[in-house]
Amino acid sequence: MDRKIPLVILAVVIVVSALAILTPGGRQADVNPKLPWQINLRDDGATEVFGLVLGQSPLSQASQLLQQDPTLSLFRSPAGEYAVEAYFQRASLSGLRADFVMTLAVDQNKAAQMFDRGLRISQLGSGTKKVELADTDIQQAMASTIDLITYIPSADLEPELISRQFGEPAQKLDDPEGPQHWLYPAKGLDIAVNPESKEVFQYIHPQRFDALIQPLQAQQPES
Repeated sequence: MDRKIPLVILAVVIVVSALAILTPGGRQADVNPKLPWQINLRDDGATEVFGLVLGQSPLSQASQLLQQDPTLSLFRSPAGEYAVEAYFQRASLSGLRADFVMTLAVDQNKAAQMFDRGLRISQLGSGTKKVELADTDIQQAMASTIDLITYIPSADLEPELISRQFGEPAQKLDDPEGPQHWLYPAKGLDIAVNPESKEVFQYIHPQRFDALIQPLQAQQPES
């Protein structure tokens, strides 16, 4: 019986070790974490976040990374501008759960053709029209590069935590609708800090940051 005790201990150690390297759901622990504050500015000026390079990585790479097929939608604004978006709901990455919305770099002429082939058209309150992509256009969308990432964490983050992880913003702008925007232009990052709701993170190529926040700046009161 004494000889069996070491074998039992060895078995327990093996089981515990196996559990230690697995995350809930049986996934292997991420040895290379991809967290929202880990922003890499590449030599070519592009932003790399969540293991994706804005303006270079295709949507298919994000789908593989998040282990989820996105919901694809195409929007047409009242001004006739098109935007193709991919939505990942409650995706888990490096132990954090969040919603991801990725805007794709699709030529406006091609987007117009995709809109005409779209399914189940609906109109939003703003006058923007939305369609689901037809099956023939899904493959093209999956091969399109990611232009903008919107990240909405499941947990409500305190401003102190955001400041500690991201540093102090270069500028803070109040949104008339409620949240305060913390701007990090060098990183291509805009964080909408909302004490009444969840925060919203937007990542874009730093060279295009001004275009991202231009609508917000236009709403600022004149000094």
